[in-house]
Amino acid sequence: MNQKTIGDKSMDQWKKEFPLLAEAANLEEIFWVNPHYTGGDRGIRECGLSPEAMDDASARFARFAPFIAKAYPETEKTGGVIESPLREAPKLFGGLTSEFLTKEVPGRLFVKCDSHLPISGSIKARGGIYEVLCYAEELALERGLLNKNDTYEVFGSDRFRAFFNTRELAVGSTGNLGLSIGIMGAKLGFKTTVHMSADARQWKKDLLRSKGVTVVEYEADYTIAVAEGRRQAGPHCHFVDDENSKRLFLGYSVAAFGLKKQFEDIHITIDASHPLYVYLPCGVGGGPGGVTYGLKRIYGDAVHCFFVEPTHAPCMLLGLVTGCHDKVSVGDFGIDTKTCADGLAVGRPSRFVGPIMDYLLSGAYTISDERLYQLVYHLANLEDLWLEPSAVAGFMGPINLWSSNPGKDYMQRHPGADQAVHLVWATGGSMVPPEEMRKYYQTGKALAQASRG
Repeated sequence: MNQKTIGDKSMDQWKKEFPLLAEAANLEEIFWVNPHYTGGDRGIRECGLSPEAMDDASARFARFAPFIAKAYPETEKTGGVIESPLREAPKLFGGLTSEFLTKEVPGRLFVKCDSHLPISGSIKARGGIYEVLCYAEELALERGLLNKNDTYEVFGSDRFRAFFNTRELAVGSTGNLGLSIGIMGAKLGFKTTVHMSADARQWKKDLLRSKGVTVVEYEADYTIAVAEGRRQAGPHCHFVDDENSKRLFLGYSVAAFGLKKQFEDIHITIDASHPLYVYLPCGVGGGPGGVTYGLKRIYGDAVHCFFVEPTHAPCMLLGLVTGCHDKVSVGDFGIDTKTCADGLAVGRPSRFVGPIMDYLLSGAYTISDERLYQLVYHLANLEDLWLEPSAVAGFMGPINLWSSNPGKDYMQRHPGADQAVHLVWATGGSMVPPEEMRKYYQTGKALAQASRG
């Protein structure tokens, strides 16, 4: 029987050339180091974004801060700045390393708690809200409702809401991006529609509907939800394209500015002798890609970024290993997208982000659902930090780096690992209903107890 060809090879040829792909097809946990990553700024130069783009994004967030502070009281103390806590997790680091390794991983472990970002409670609050604000500003300037010397509090006025109500927003989502687009879009007055894939959680759909957002449900995966959303978007509808949006990407990237200040405030030095290793959960790639881009812009070769995906949805890893990017899907390798990490349940990577990561990303690894549930349990017990399964994926990063042969080889080529700061990007969880979180915890507890015999 003829096999489907991806690029210039059949599946069997790909698996023979890269045995790691056969392991991925068998749903095994794997750790991969990117052979194209050599340091330097090649990825920065080739991504098609101007050097000023991140500064512009940061300035736009600042212009909108008065509106955000007034519209969302939870941001009033920060003056309308959308920022998340940075916290150290020494108990978890010690607990996990003692469970999985015979020797302790050197360095310190921090958690970037985008799980607790205001407004929509996930990393998507950065990119999704930024995209909506860009569109709103663009429309208001075109209509003559605004000049850039105005206070942006006017975006909360009845006049602006009435105008935005003549326009539509739409997005395809597994959940968290839909929340950020939907919540901010509805607040501004846009007629907002979220096309949600089969793996999206019911509570996220219910929350969106309670905000006045139209939710269209599909029995198919993320790719179909996005395709249908794009197809149905009319002439007065702005479709937020998670697979290709530079605005989303830049919204995520400004997180690097905030992180830099947070490290400086607690006197943490990041340089060649004290490198930063960052572990980012990855779905289609926009969020972690934008963060990686921002961190590389600020820290250069002193930062090393790794993506993590569920064993049932390793789309970015497949795209990077084969070099085919969005031309390959997990289905091509017989992999489904059925995972408890609903925010990462994506079958095909971003067309825009994948080629950029060819030169910026240090590597990637996969993680099983069983491991995700156990991490939810351990994190709650050891650090009293409650996250959804997709958000805990990064916590195995330091373990994998120090226990795998590819990881050890990588550290030998990049000195300073014994003085490293490890940063896990926690992408969501604070808005999960308590009863849902208890289910995650109990499942993780049962699996952890079973693994100990």
